[in-house]
Amino acid sequence: MSSTSTDRLSRLLALVPYVVSRESVGLAEAAAAFRVSEKQLIDDLNLLWCVELRAPDPYCPIDLSYEGGEITVTEAESIARPLRLGVDEASALLVALRMLAEIPDLEDRDALSRVIAKLENAAGTIASAVSSQVSVQVDARGDALARVREALTRERRMHLTYYVPGRDENTERDVDPMRLLFVDGQAYLEGWCRRAEAVRVFRLDRIVDLAILDVAAQVPDDAEPVDIEGGLFRPSPEDVRVTVELAPAGRWVSDHYPCESVEELGEGRLRVVLRTRDTRWLRGLALRLGDQGRVTDPPGLAAEIRADAERALALYESV
Repeated sequence: MSSTSTDRLSRLLALVPYVVSRESVGLAEAAAAFRVSEKQLIDDLNLLWCVELRAPDPYCPIDLSYEGGEITVTEAESIARPLRLGVDEASALLVALRMLAEIPDLEDRDALSRVIAKLENAAGTIASAVSSQVSVQVDARGDALARVREALTRERRMHLTYYVPGRDENTERDVDPMRLLFVDGQAYLEGWCRRAEAVRVFRLDRIVDLAILDVAAQVPDDAEPVDIEGGLFRPSPEDVRVTVELAPAGRWVSDHYPCESVEELGEGRLRVVLRTRDTRWLRGLALRLGDQGRVTDPPGLAAEIRADAERALALYESV
């Protein structure tokens, strides 16, 4: 887990009620629960030791100990209760849970329904009303999600026609499915790609066509699932780093193409950074955008795009 100031503050606020509710917790167990090293956890505990609460008495330091590898916390009544979700947080969580509930053939749907009901009851009428006005759908073409689930259940190989935005082309490949992933509101298929002879992740809304083959899926024993902790975007050192500034009408680019970073510029404008090995497709994208966006870096690519636009304009004027 990263240790930014925000991450650490959230961890510290959650750590006290976590320990108090259990009376004592082993260092190793707590470190695993918060996905940090024991050294980082000890640093957090030493920082908590310095905290002085303003209630019930003006100077009331938290009393904690981790001697013998067991953490105990006392005199921390003011922050010993679990954090409460705000209306916006509860609403976002309800929206996400309802999105999961719409997934076909979902296991433990009853358990999920019970969680939603309990959260609605705890969140109150405002959060429930707000979240009920938001509709979220997994963006997948046609019946791709159901077909992928069928292939996973039957353990069958699939043939995909898949759109690759980085090359602006459709590709044909056979894939042995491994699992479905849902990351940042998008559905993905992880599978062993016979064309690449490696594990690949395919966004379902970029599957143009899908056929389930009458061939058993055979995923190699040494195929490693993709680590999604840091997101699915995996730039290569050979990729060209391209900065594009987008007008409000061009914001769709940040949803359609994998971006290394997205920055709000105000008034609906965005600055996005993309990486690509082949800039030809990006030159075409820039021409399609027109006044909806412009490449600002690298300067050489920006100059090439201006030259492309001037040549296209000259051809248009000569007609």
